[in-house]
Amino acid sequence: MSDGTRLLERYTEVRRATERLCEPLAVEDYVVQAMPDASPARWHLAHVSWFFETFVLRPRAADYRVLDERYGDLFNSYYNGVGPQFARTARGTLSRPTVAEVFAYRAHVDKAMAALLDDDRRLGDIAAVIELGLQHEQQHQELLVTDLKYNLGANPLRPPYRARVRMAAAAPPFAFVACGGGLVEIGHAGPGFAFDNERPRHRVFLAPYALGARLVTNGEYLEFVEAGGYRRPDLWLSDGWRTARERDWSTPLYWELVNGEWRRYTLGGLAPLEAHAPVVHVSYYEADAYARWRGARLPTEPEWEHAAADQPIGGRLLDDEPDEPRPASEAGLTQLYGDAWEWTASAYLPYPGFRPLSGALGEYNGKFMVNQMVLRGGSCATPRSHIRATYRNFFPPDARWQFSGIRLARDP
Repeated sequence: MSDGTRLLERYTEVRRATERLCEPLAVEDYVVQAMPDASPARWHLAHVSWFFETFVLRPRAADYRVLDERYGDLFNSYYNGVGPQFARTARGTLSRPTVAEVFAYRAHVDKAMAALLDDDRRLGDIAAVIELGLQHEQQHQELLVTDLKYNLGANPLRPPYRARVRMAAAAPPFAFVACGGGLVEIGHAGPGFAFDNERPRHRVFLAPYALGARLVTNGEYLEFVEAGGYRRPDLWLSDGWRTARERDWSTPLYWELVNGEWRRYTLGGLAPLEAHAPVVHVSYYEADAYARWRGARLPTEPEWEHAAADQPIGGRLLDDEPDEPRPASEAGLTQLYGDAWEWTASAYLPYPGFRPLSGALGEYNGKFMVNQMVLRGGSCATPRSHIRATYRNFFPPDARWQFSGIRLARDP
């Protein structure tokens, strides 16, 4: 099998997976933007096609003809080196292009990509950019799920994205697992794809530490809520306390007290709170306050990677149909991958010797290395083939709409 054929198969698989995520939607669901961070589904579908058009087809396929020149600005996210962008906060104000026209745009780009990949002589060094584009689309698959949940959850009818099966399993008792320290290496090296922010591999010194064997559960976090954790400023970082007061936080996102019963909005609609499932949709501020309340802390980024490096990829990931996180099913160090992104105590900063990609693609990660915190491990919305031990996710400390959860750490 030629390199082009192999890459075309992967391209087709990833592109179809994105469209399968949209199958449960009504046409009205594609256009809603309930907050600036949650883009409409239609925009995601178009933007990932814009990426291949802008960074692969325009520079490499001489015979490529754009479907609509106006899409260049409309579906550019933040690449200032490419050109202007339509305001992110206003993506939900547009009725055109229609959903059908966006799918036609995807088909137009796919046809041109298939022709390009059919000829190995035309690939050259563009294969690496195509792989970056596929990894980028998988990132947007996750954003598509989390944004749809937010956009649907803002509706007072609490409509479901799709039916889901409730998990009745009980999580094992909470425990800490001791981890040795020393001089260790973190970061990506060797073959296989990695984003530029995962490099270079480098040494760090770790003191011995301990990690929570599993993720913190809804039931455990409910104890913090009912003990008044949101009313105790001594537990909170100053900026977190201010944010929680200004936004009237008293529970994680999507929790509701209905007739004396705790419920939460899920991908399957409003449902009773599952005590043994991992708590999700908490900010860094909430995760940090909870850890303090438990007499613990959040793990650092090097601690997490050191512990996860030899663990197999497991947990609830986006294999096919999206679903909520599941309770831990075994004792020992578990749930390092999948179910919930785990906030770390580490700011999102460049590794020593970091070099961004050249050109406009250098804006992909490097320019966001300020005012962000690192999350590790993937979530129930992360494609399984997309996650690895060195993967660095990042969000502002007040972000809650992702499937972000908590793993505790402590010193011996």
